[in-house]
Amino acid sequence: MFENLSERLGGVFERLTKQGALTDADVTAALREVRVALLEADVSLAVARDFVKAVEAKATGQAVTKSVTPGQQVVKIVHDELVRVLAGDDEPEALKIDNPPSPILMVGLQGSGKTTTTAKLAKRLTEKNGKRVLMASLDTNRPAAMEQLQILGAQIGVDTLPIVKGETAVQIAKRARQQATLGGYDVYMLDTAGRLHIDDVLMAEVQAVRDVVSPRETLLVVDGLTGQDAVNVATEFNAKVGISGVVLTRMDGDGRGGAALSMRAVTGKPIRFVGLGEKMDALDAFEAERVAGRILGMGDIVALVEKAQETIELAEAERMAKRFAKGLFNMNDLKSQLEQMLKMGGMQGLMGMMPGMGKMAKAAETAGFDDKMLRRQIALIQSMTKKERANPDLLAASRKRRIAAGAGLEVAELNKLLKMHRQMADVMKKMGKGGMLKNAMKQMLGKGGDMPADFANMDPAKMEEAAKAMKMGMGGGMGGLPGLGGLGGLKLPGGLSGLGGFGKKK
Repeated sequence: MFENLSERLGGVFERLTKQGALTDADVTAALREVRVALLEADVSLAVARDFVKAVEAKATGQAVTKSVTPGQQVVKIVHDELVRVLAGDDEPEALKIDNPPSPILMVGLQGSGKTTTTAKLAKRLTEKNGKRVLMASLDTNRPAAMEQLQILGAQIGVDTLPIVKGETAVQIAKRARQQATLGGYDVYMLDTAGRLHIDDVLMAEVQAVRDVVSPRETLLVVDGLTGQDAVNVATEFNAKVGISGVVLTRMDGDGRGGAALSMRAVTGKPIRFVGLGEKMDALDAFEAERVAGRILGMGDIVALVEKAQETIELAEAERMAKRFAKGLFNMNDLKSQLEQMLKMGGMQGLMGMMPGMGKMAKAAETAGFDDKMLRRQIALIQSMTKKERANPDLLAASRKRRIAAGAGLEVAELNKLLKMHRQMADVMKKMGKGGMLKNAMKQMLGKGGDMPADFANMDPAKMEEAAKAMKMGMGGGMGGLPGLGGLGGLKLPGGLSGLGGFGKKK
């Protein structure tokens, strides 16, 4: 999300921060480049113009030119303005789901990912909010639309309204309301029909459903890859139906991200969630400060902590730490570490959350430092016998050939994996003896599973400092994070030392 914009802005601010002193002319020239970068990212002209004007008013004058670090002061001003544009002047309220059964109306065009998003949100409300949810498909036009929602409901363990053929959307909505009331549901979600474009029939149907159920929330699902057209769709739906928030889908794609930057300013409605993949848990709450941090290369430490909390169990982490303290680190342990990295979003996802690492992601990928590499390493370990995993010293030449052939790889790659294992075993042993790993895991996960307040309330300006502290334990590599291990040796730009030489040969 926002890779191109982040890269362009990163170049502009890197030049600014390298200058010892700044004149108003320097700032004006840099902001011209910022404006071009925003327009190229598909931000609407009016929003880009207002953004630059607001930043220029604050960034030119003595507050910056007399600052000890004028370049960084400009970056902070841009960050604060990005937050304002993304969030508006007031923080959006939580979803109104406190008066059961609360109806949530899902609207949008066909192909925007509305049905999948309905299921994702239902799963989130069930698991994170403890709500009992009923889903109902009102799409009587698209073939198998109702069956699709029913299948998704079965996958995520959320009830769906039984399908009755021949009913209109309004009749289905009334039946869903009745079922939610009698069944003791907290929330019922109505997945309305979409069209390939906005038309009177679509709007009339949505308006009729809205009038029948009086939804507590009307969420518009729009495809983030459609750029400015997404903003136009939001404007139309808000004018004719009235929406309370927006869900942007496909924000993990190659789109330029301008829709997110324009949406709040143009429609005045908050972006509630963003879809970041096909999996049912790939729906994140939209938080302007964290998104602004990512755009400017400050990373997203809070997201990293949350991801660790979701995927790492403290008991398992402590068990591993005890093994490492004794110098016990076999191939099963390494496999667990590699799988943990994939669970936490893979290499690109993790680097995007680490301050200062985002701009290195492409260089890392070019060097072969990616999720495919991790999966190749896991495949090699899976080709080993139980004894070989427990004691890698058994691996003579004949065993190595068999393991490499079983994974469909070369013996040279297995040798690199074994070297990486030896390096990690040494690092883990050193860290385990000092209690550093155990303490780091407790800090990351929180004693009771809650996010440590230091991270939850962290000022974006301090994120990079926090990340450096987290990396210190592993000598500047990607370690220092629970579950990532001390992945020792690959030389990459920006201090990404670690993950043992599995890069492409130069």
